[in-house]
Order: sequence, then structure tokens, then C-alpha cells
Amino acid sequence: MKYCKRCLYPENHPLNLTFDDAGVCSGCRVHEEKDALDWEERFARLERIAGDHRRKAGRGPDCIVPVSGARDSYFIVHIVKNVLKLNPLLVSYNKQYNTKLGIRNLAYLRTLFDCDYVMKALDPRFVKRINRVTLRRMGSMYWHCLAGTTVFPVQMAANLKIPLIIWGAHQGLDQVGMFSHLDEVEMTRKYRKEHDLMGWEAEDLAALGEGLSAGDLEPFAYPDDKELEVVGVRGIYLGNYIRWDSKKQHEKMIQMYGYESREQIRTFDTYNDVDCFHYSGLHDYIKFLKYGFGKVTDHATREIRLKRLTREEGIGLVERYAGAEPSDMAFFLDWMGMPKEELLECVDAHRDPTAWEKGGAGEWHLRDSVTKHLNDEGVEEARLRKKEDCRFVLTPSRRPGEAEDRYVILAKGYVN
Repeated sequence: MKYCKRCLYPENHPLNLTFDDAGVCSGCRVHEEKDALDWEERFARLERIAGDHRRKAGRGPDCIVPVSGARDSYFIVHIVKNVLKLNPLLVSYNKQYNTKLGIRNLAYLRTLFDCDYVMKALDPRFVKRINRVTLRRMGSMYWHCLAGTTVFPVQMAANLKIPLIIWGAHQGLDQVGMFSHLDEVEMTRKYRKEHDLMGWEAEDLAALGEGLSAGDLEPFAYPDDKELEVVGVRGIYLGNYIRWDSKKQHEKMIQMYGYESREQIRTFDTYNDVDCFHYSGLHDYIKFLKYGFGKVTDHATREIRLKRLTREEGIGLVERYAGAEPSDMAFFLDWMGMPKEELLECVDAHRDPTAWEKGGAGEWHLRDSVTKHLNDEGVEEARLRKKEDCRFVLTPSRRPGEAEDRYVILAKGYVN
């Protein structure tokens, strides 16, 4: 397996990477733009877009902002509401796997920023039916989360005739360098299907004849292109106009608004994805079983590029977190009513053969790991020099002693 000489990414990254003659990946090369671009000029471009969509007072929302109880939501709403002076409608797809902390973060977000909010929640029994199909077909317990999160804002934009959707960072840009910041890539149906949804649109699942009809899957169906053209819907990414640094952004939101962080099961980042029982737990473990790397590799790579970790420190974190079986697996299996053997059988069918091989006794072996590429030729030449420490804060809980012992589907959504 080829690994980037600067960060930790392997060549089988599912979003696709390329390597240059120095062995440095496309994600690292595009990341260099963060220290070269004129961000004041780029922010001025964002302000012009905002100005084009700002409505007169009393004429409804200027834009739609997808939010959750984590993952840069506070920072995005802060920029949209307090800096760009837009009136956003906040929307979210209910992922079902919500933590109490995530629900609390979301309630404070809505209250502190005084924004209207709309949420789509589905019957948990239906979500379990979808999970059984997507686990078999693509080895994913998260397809419904990705599909719902990426389409509900678009459906709302079309239905309410609000043309502008504002997202945070674009993974294809920030992780793997699929685009330059200068491309100003926007939301597309094509990228969503090929990467977010692993090639499976809602209508593809309906066509399988496995008990999910087109009507059942309407909450995940992308609006017709003509419908979007009539309204002029476009989705922009703040990461094209702001030097994106999730760690610093979260720390600013902790200081300004009391955003709560939480220890994660399979990574050192205590800021992102604290709203979900499984994103950095079982969902990430499944990613590891499929591709041979997990969220800790994503987070360590990000911090290496931002010069807060050395490559060696990042590899040390991968050794600590990557292979550990997550403690939340039993929780999910009990909710689904599914034996562990059935879950692993589904995932094994989707293991990347370039990352994994099966032994004679049926056991799986990782063919390679970045931990074996500590001193590869070219690493020293590609190295970025560390300039800052990498310490993630664990904030005090607003509910000390409260156990995270169940999913919270619905709860009080504001703070008195």
C-alpha cells in the first residue's frame, strides 16, 4: 500500500487520492493553499454572495443552514448570523443515534442564536429496516444519516423557495484535495451520490425489491433538477472562503457560547461528532474494517497538515486507537435486535481486498498499515515542521453525572 510521505493517508482512501513525484498526496498539496491564499479577499467574495441573498426584514429567512449538536455547527451559525448578518433557517435530519449532550448542544445553539429551526425525524422502526438493507448492500449503518443530512436541507430550500444553503467544509476539498479552494466547489447531486452515499441513491434502494418502496424512501430523495432550477438553489461551503481550522473554531465557540465537548471512543478529537453515539465508535470501526484506517487517521492527518502534530505523533495515535473494538457495538446490536455475527458478516463482504486478506482459518489480516511506514524514504523531505501543541479540551458538563445510556430521539429543544 502506498502512504503519503507527509500525512497518514493510504492510496485506498474512498474519496480518492493522487500522489505527486515526491510521494505527497493531493490532500496535502491543496491544504498548502491555506497558507498561501489571501483570505481577506476570499471572505469579501463570501460577503458579496451574502449580500445578493439578504432579504428585507420581515420577508423570511435569507438562507438555510444545516446544523447538528456538533461538527462546526456553532461556528457556521456564528459566521452566518453574527458576521454576515443573514437571517438563517436552521434545519437538521434526526440521526436517531443522538447523545443527550448533542441534544443539549443543539438546544443551546437554537436559543443562543435565536433562530427558527426545522427537524426531520423518522420512525425508529423504519430506520432499522433501512439499516438492515444498507448493512447488507454497502456495509453501512450510517447511510440513512448521510442521505438525510445531505438532502433534507435541499428539500427545504426547494419547498420554501430559499435559494441559498450554507454548509461548512467540503470533505472532497479538505481531506483529499479533489478540488482547489479556487474552484469554489458547490453542492452537487453527483458528488453526494458517488461519495456521501457510496453510489446508492434512494431510488437505487427502492429498486432492489427488499421491502423499501420509493414512497418509503421519499425522505432521502433528491429534488428534481428542474425544481431546483426554478428556485435557483445553490449550496456553498464556508471552507472556500474562510481558512478552515476545526480545532480553533470549536475552541472559539467553547469560549464564546459554552459549546460542550466529550471524550470519543476511537479518536483523540473531543470536539467533532459529540452528538452521536456511534460516529466515532462503531461507525468508525466499520470504516476501519472496510478500508484499514479510521477516524483517528483523518484527525491526525488534519493536525499534521495544520502543523500541530508530527507524522510520528500521528502514527502513535493511530497505534493507540485504530484497531480497538468499540464499546458502543453492543448498544447498537441490542437496538437493532441483531447478533454480532450477522453485523460482522455484512461488513466482511465489503472489506477492501487491497487492505485486508483472509487467512486459512477465516481470520482477517491487515495487509499493511501506516505504522509500518514510519521511516519511509522521502518522509523527511516532505515533512512540515510542528509549530503548535495539539491539546483538545474536555469541557465541564452542563449535567454532571448524567449517564449517556440511551438514544434521545426527541427532547426539549430550547433553553429557558
